[in-house]
Amino acid sequence: MPFAIRLTDRRLVQSALQPLRLKLDPGSKETGVAIVREATSEAAGEPDAFVLSLAEIIHRGRQISEALTSRRSMRRARRGRKTRYRAARFNNRRKPTGWLAPSLRHRVDTTAAWVRRFIKLAPITALSMELVRFDMQAMENPEISGVEYQQGTLQGYEVKEYLLAKFGRSCSYCDATDRPLEAEHIVAKANGGSDRVSNLTLACRPCNQKKGKLALEAFLRRDPARAKHILARAKAPLRDAAAVNATRLALLDALRSFRLSVETGSGGQTKYNRRRLEMPKSHALDAACVGNVHAVSDWQRPVLRIKCAGRGSYQRTRLTAHGFPRGYLMRDKRAFGFQTGDMVKAVVPSGKKAGTHVGRVAIRATGSFNIQTAAGVVQGISYKHCRV
Repeated sequence: MPFAIRLTDRRLVQSALQPLRLKLDPGSKETGVAIVREATSEAAGEPDAFVLSLAEIIHRGRQISEALTSRRSMRRARRGRKTRYRAARFNNRRKPTGWLAPSLRHRVDTTAAWVRRFIKLAPITALSMELVRFDMQAMENPEISGVEYQQGTLQGYEVKEYLLAKFGRSCSYCDATDRPLEAEHIVAKANGGSDRVSNLTLACRPCNQKKGKLALEAFLRRDPARAKHILARAKAPLRDAAAVNATRLALLDALRSFRLSVETGSGGQTKYNRRRLEMPKSHALDAACVGNVHAVSDWQRPVLRIKCAGRGSYQRTRLTAHGFPRGYLMRDKRAFGFQTGDMVKAVVPSGKKAGTHVGRVAIRATGSFNIQTAAGVVQGISYKHCRV
């Protein structure tokens, strides 16, 4: 929790409170938070912001998505083994209005939870949020206009024909033209690649199978020029922009539920304020520049990094490479006052591992922990030598 001092001697006295505003810069991977004290500038007539606290919330949307994918594969395998003739139940579930995928709902709920915590710690009277909306077609083609918005990249083409025309009807890896060609993912789907045409290229079957899920640079390490040429044709992934677009209105509704004044600003306004005030780029400082602001003072402050760690896993076993259960996991998230991911300092007085080890801990029910230090993993450290 952020360090705060609560004045209990004024709880029965009607005191005038400083006008504090909490500002948010929502992002796909991180959300910037800034608590500022506002004072109206006499020269410009716009508020001056005095920064009191900066924070960045590190989301875990990608981990949630991967966990759900793993759970889905295990569920399908289990039902295939045990309930092979189970009746289909895919058309009896309806999503409620405003439904978001769990990885997206996590971003909204986590941000709202921390806004609620900050409101309890400080007399916040107003909220500000950068209401971003990315134009994905303009990001791919900055000169698009008018009816061109209705004419997508694949107008008049099927995906395969589009790729054949784009890559000259030849394999991108070996230049073969006398064999069947397949659509191939530049970033493999196993590594988080999408099905967008910007992530597709052409490859013959031998090259496609040989590449597998290898990264493009690793597969073409002996021909970096070819890898550079392929990546030059690929467009920037829009996964992060899509996540922000999907959650922007849900987050705005969550902020309005606090019954405080909510101000919204555009991304261009935030960027203009930051460049005008000559402030470095970061999520927390972007949050301080959100909305209508004349000047920002005292922004050279440490940033509290808030990392979402989840609530543990329902999975009780690990799996082998063939999908069979292996071993058992402990049911408790904490052991001996520690939980996996805590930053600990272990002072071992004697033995092979004598010394001081600082890093993140991985707990075990036996009390023998592993610590991930900058030099590597130190195994078998007793919980008696550790402190947070």
